[in-house]
Amino acid sequence: MLELLLPSSVRTAEAFTDDPSEPCFPGEEDLIATAVPGRRREFLTARRCAREALALLGQAPVAIRPGPRREPLWPDGVTGSITHCAGYRAAAVAVTADVRGLGIDAEPHAPLPPRVLPAVTTAQDQEHLAVLAKSEPSVHWDRLLFSAKESVYKAWYPVARTWLGFTDAHLIIDPGGLFRAEILIDGPFEKITGRWVIEHGLVVTAVTVDH
Repeated sequence: MLELLLPSSVRTAEAFTDDPSEPCFPGEEDLIATAVPGRRREFLTARRCAREALALLGQAPVAIRPGPRREPLWPDGVTGSITHCAGYRAAAVAVTADVRGLGIDAEPHAPLPPRVLPAVTTAQDQEHLAVLAKSEPSVHWDRLLFSAKESVYKAWYPVARTWLGFTDAHLIIDPGGLFRAEILIDGPFEKITGRWVIEHGLVVTAVTVDH
């Protein structure tokens, strides 16, 4: 699915199942030392996807440690993003000479819990969601917006090194598979564009930031 959303300069890897017998990659053992089995499996599969994507860039396999905001720390000259949800794990990477920022996210195609929506939307977002729901009620636009904002944050933070809250960006979603985020705080860029797709019961979003 990610190949539908990202430019050819980005390398991707996806998985829909886990290998229960998969060992932990050296240098990452402490990250899941106390994790429950389900969390351990999703971590191992997602990190494997990341190394598979890195291999497509010609990079050697390495431990992928988390940064201060739990963002993956990539080899020098590489940017990337990892996502996982029930039934799906994926990673996308690119060389920083080609792509300045990169973010991906996957979510189940289901409504957001009612208490979550006010916390992740601006007033403009809520008005926009109401219009979208009338035009195409079969799509869970609230979940799509949430996923898109997650992708935007993952692309933003490694470049800006500052927090971007859910209400610090306003989204405009095109039902044809595009979206645009307008950043409402000062930072290295004011707008980020992305793409989305709904397949296999999932909402998958992706953004890239060019130089």
